[in-house]
Amino acid sequence: MAVTPVILALSRSGEATAHRVADALGAPVHGREGRVEKADAFFPNALDHARDLFAAGTPVIGVCASGILIRAVAPLLSDKRTEPPVLSVSDDGAVVVPLLGGHRGANRLARRIAEALDATAAVTTAGDVVLGVALDEPPEGWVLANPEAAKDAMAALLSGGGARVTGDEAARATWLADLPEGDAVQIVCTMEPVAPATPETLVYHPQRAVLGVGASRNCPPEELASLVDGLLAEASLAPGALAAVATAGIKADEPAVLALAKRLGVPLRLFSAEELEAETPRSETPSDVVFAEIGTHGVAENAALACGDAGAAIWYPKRKSAMCTAALTVSPDPVAPEGRTRGRLSLVGIGPGQAAWRTPEASRLVAEADELVGYGLYIDLLGPLAAGKPRHDFPLGGEEARCRFALERAAEGRDVALICSGDAGIYAMGALVFELLDRDSHGVSDAARRVEVISAPGVSALQGAAARAGAPLGHDFCAISLSDLLTPREDILRRVKAAAEGDFVIAFYNPVSKRRRDLLALARDTLLQHRPADCPVLLASSLGRPEEELRYRRLEDLQVDEVDMLTVVLVGSSQSRLWQSGEGARMYTPRGYARKIDGDLSDVS
Repeated sequence: MAVTPVILALSRSGEATAHRVADALGAPVHGREGRVEKADAFFPNALDHARDLFAAGTPVIGVCASGILIRAVAPLLSDKRTEPPVLSVSDDGAVVVPLLGGHRGANRLARRIAEALDATAAVTTAGDVVLGVALDEPPEGWVLANPEAAKDAMAALLSGGGARVTGDEAARATWLADLPEGDAVQIVCTMEPVAPATPETLVYHPQRAVLGVGASRNCPPEELASLVDGLLAEASLAPGALAAVATAGIKADEPAVLALAKRLGVPLRLFSAEELEAETPRSETPSDVVFAEIGTHGVAENAALACGDAGAAIWYPKRKSAMCTAALTVSPDPVAPEGRTRGRLSLVGIGPGQAAWRTPEASRLVAEADELVGYGLYIDLLGPLAAGKPRHDFPLGGEEARCRFALERAAEGRDVALICSGDAGIYAMGALVFELLDRDSHGVSDAARRVEVISAPGVSALQGAAARAGAPLGHDFCAISLSDLLTPREDILRRVKAAAEGDFVIAFYNPVSKRRRDLLALARDTLLQHRPADCPVLLASSLGRPEEELRYRRLEDLQVDEVDMLTVVLVGSSQSRLWQSGEGARMYTPRGYARKIDGDLSDVS
């Protein structure tokens, strides 16, 4: 998914320029608090915010000095093939500098901004400057089959050599027309599979074909792959010339279809029975049997036609095997695929709340999402990262409603992020989502069951508390929720007793509520039967937020009234200790290294 850039305005002197850039790109403006009057979102620290956006894969355009952006993203630099574009624009709008991602869109963005501002695009990428084209970044609708050869080819051209453009699709490659002529580099433009003749040979495919497929439920992936491979060989078609794999929406979760699209490296596009049936007049092998089953006279041919443009025509009609079908269409020009994508629900754990504790993957999934669903406070904690995105806020207690809503929105082809605090799979929405998907009754729609569900790990409260304390989870530990809304009290107390007998360090979640005040006291009394009265207890409240508070207590002194729902209670084992450092008490649980340190290795494995 293409992610919309974010324009950073750091000062009043560059504010007007930032809004001009935003208007030209249809992008939001994020402004520095106290220094910018108008913005779509505000941030307190420029370095932190630019770094967070970059880690999320969001293109960053800062109206500021280049050095600010360089210092912000420098710790994250690793792979230029995956890093998002980063550009700086001078406050007066006179100069646009692509700093990173020149061949991933930064140079194009720089020229687009420069045109809108009547400015200078300070592009320094050699190919763009000398040749006017980046050979490793072909235009939309074209694919470079052997990108590993681009570096040598570019070096040959920059050394004074020329290129010869050949192939049956050469006439369509107008973007290569201004290359110097010569024999140093061979460029082949074709839809056919071609083996490069030399290390400097580049092969480009225009994506003019669409592959339509159908499959019976649980069709073996190898059967569909074999049918498609045979069809591509018959058509002498390179996989890179495919714009998409297209099929019926009811096949959105068909393993064979998903595996095929992944192997070919092309997007999957889905269509309803009504959309497919509309293409029947243009199809060549309509089937009454298929119509009786799913409401359309064809899947493979019809889906390929629906996915292509108005000029799409059947190229290779439907081929069949025992459990699947495949067909090819071709269009006069490269295809921008029609149809909806498979919906995706991302279970995003944002940690306790502060951006520094949010994983880059979580930030990326939020940036990629079409819309956000969650408890309003959790979405608010995303700060500027959530700005401009449609959001659906649900109250506490609305967990089932928000999970159902998120799944059904994804079922319509949207990319939805379900925002949870901590880790989505630890006392959060992850388990409920999968429970709804797994239910035969009172679950969700069939379309919702076909969405992709992915989880991003987050920093859970027990991890945050342990890190602040020292290393209390250094040996065996467990987590127990004291909420009895969904779990019977007798089950909770049985688990507390088992953990006490097992001498586990215990993290108590949901320790108290307004109506439930006794379970924590009962848990304390149970633990006192199995561990010393001075066993250390950590009360960690509002972790990762400005109001964060850490307090240590002896187990026998633990009082219910000093604990609330924003507090995680970490109770040490019989071995847990407090060590006094210059910064205060640190809690840790030895793992048994003392004997090794003291030289007794006889029973230490």
